Amino acid sequence: MKLVVLGLSLSSSWGNGHATTFRALLSAFAGRGHEILFLERDVPWYAGQRDLIDPAFCRLEFYDSVEALEDWRHEIETADAVMVGSYVPDGIAVGHHVQRTARGVTAFYDIDTPVTLAALREGRCDYLSAELIAGYDCYCSFTGGPTLDLLEWHYRSPMARALYCSVDASAYRPMDVPKKWDLSYLGTYSPDRQPTLEKLLIEPARLLPDRRFVVAGPQYPDDIDWPANVERIEHLAPRDHAAFYSASRYTLNVTRADMIEAGWSPSVRLFEAAACGTPIISDVWPGLNELLEPNREIIFAWNPEQVIVALHEDRADMGEAARRRILNQHISRNRAAELENWLQEAARMRTRDMAAAE
Repeated sequence: MKLVVLGLSLSSSWGNGHATTFRALLSAFAGRGHEILFLERDVPWYAGQRDLIDPAFCRLEFYDSVEALEDWRHEIETADAVMVGSYVPDGIAVGHHVQRTARGVTAFYDIDTPVTLAALREGRCDYLSAELIAGYDCYCSFTGGPTLDLLEWHYRSPMARALYCSVDASAYRPMDVPKKWDLSYLGTYSPDRQPTLEKLLIEPARLLPDRRFVVAGPQYPDDIDWPANVERIEHLAPRDHAAFYSASRYTLNVTRADMIEAGWSPSVRLFEAAACGTPIISDVWPGLNELLEPNREIIFAWNPEQVIVALHEDRADMGEAARRRILNQHISRNRAAELENWLQEAARMRTRDMAAAE
């Protein structure tokens, strides 16, 4: 299969989870014998922070405007499948261009589904429209559960399928490093995640001054009152993630408000931390208990006291149990097989519908 992907970023992991998600998925997809062209909008923010220039698993090219996609018309037109990702700059115009040009299957890969749908409801989504949803042959959604029915019945997607994030097991694994922190968190600043971070990490840090904490990720405001025992790391490259998790006795998973409301929205960090065998403390949302079993593979927390109790325990067994579960169900090789299945199913549906129209 020849696949063309127009995604937010493959070249830079700075301030986004898309790059590591695409890298894991597309590397495994290429491993199944497919050819991939990734087209990335050349923007200053990512251009100055690139940590992958020449991927071995696909061809990476840059374009500077929607009009410049004409230079790639032949590739888009002749591909077996063309997939547009969420948060792509001028994504609505890009989507219309793809749907007009592609002769093969068209798909939308939403790594932010609940945020996307909230923006659509409020009329402020600049990378997707209801018209485009109905026009894509397949909607691959970061979120499963009832959201898939909403996409098909309300937004008229011909085919909505869950395509969760995944983890590259060769890159995310336990490492033999000293434990530096009792509790860590890795994630870009988000206003709707910050109250949970305050409650489940910053407040425990204030109450446990002899314990060590760390928050890694960019864009945190200067006015946050970090306790003295909370270390800050501005940016952590993907190559350093496994060592970061392995140096943590526990790590915290914090979920955006729209994703908590929708449920069934596991972040890539959840899979990556578990693959490293690090015990996870998480906020709670519908569907999480179907991914990891509470108190055996993950700890659910609603308040600082629950975090403090956990930090006084040694739950390496929990980290190992979560690692086994994730490696069995959520590695990138499994996800690439799912993507292949969804694209093939969409192609069959497209052929059937075209035959019926004749």
